[in-house]
Amino acid sequence: MQILIGIDDTDNLDSPGTGALASQIATDLDSNGWGKSSFITRHQLLVHPDIPYTSHNSSMCFRADIKDECLEQVIGHAAGFLARESAEGSDPGLCVVVVDQLTEPSELMTYGRLAKESVLTKESAYELARLSNIHLSEHGGTGQGVIGALAGAGLRLGGNDGRLKGQLYIGEPGSIVSVVSLVARDDIDEVQSLDGGAVENRDMVRLGEKMKTVLLGGKAVLLVVATCGAPDEARWQTCSRQQLKRY
Repeated sequence: MQILIGIDDTDNLDSPGTGALASQIATDLDSNGWGKSSFITRHQLLVHPDIPYTSHNSSMCFRADIKDECLEQVIGHAAGFLARESAEGSDPGLCVVVVDQLTEPSELMTYGRLAKESVLTKESAYELARLSNIHLSEHGGTGQGVIGALAGAGLRLGGNDGRLKGQLYIGEPGSIVSVVSLVARDDIDEVQSLDGGAVENRDMVRLGEKMKTVLLGGKAVLLVVATCGAPDEARWQTCSRQQLKRY
């Protein structure tokens, strides 16, 4: 079965981030033989005075394909891990969605989008989880992280939000590589232009610093922008962090 695991509000300013905990849960899932996990996505939620957060109010989510009989083990392990490893003063929440058993997928995706623009409540999160057959639980503090955990799962399900955790290591900044070599990598599914222009396999791309992929169409996409160089130079260059800020 395919599941989504979302977590939020597990850290403080001195502790490892929520992404590090998500990575460990994914690693444990794989190493325990319960299934195979996919990449982790970071989803930016609303920053507002009424919403407590550590630095940026972002949640983490990943997809996994697991054996049907391992679902309760996965949930129990993730819950226990968050209870043990979340930082002092945090309010961790856990969301586990069994995609094929989800009764209200459109409502979950809508909830994720709302969390990017509205102040939501724990009550609304638990009500949606109950109606949609979703596991939602809190593991310390106020448990306010259930809101972001649920929203992150909704945004991951929608397939068009978030940056993938971790940076790409392809070559030195300024290096020029072909699109075909980029899409041959395991960590890049497609190369697309930021403005929608056509990118061809034969095109060349100049590498920038701190490159990241984003989630578009359910895929890990490297976004590029047109260069102003001569025709024999790279037609594209990778996006800057500022250009990717909206993801």
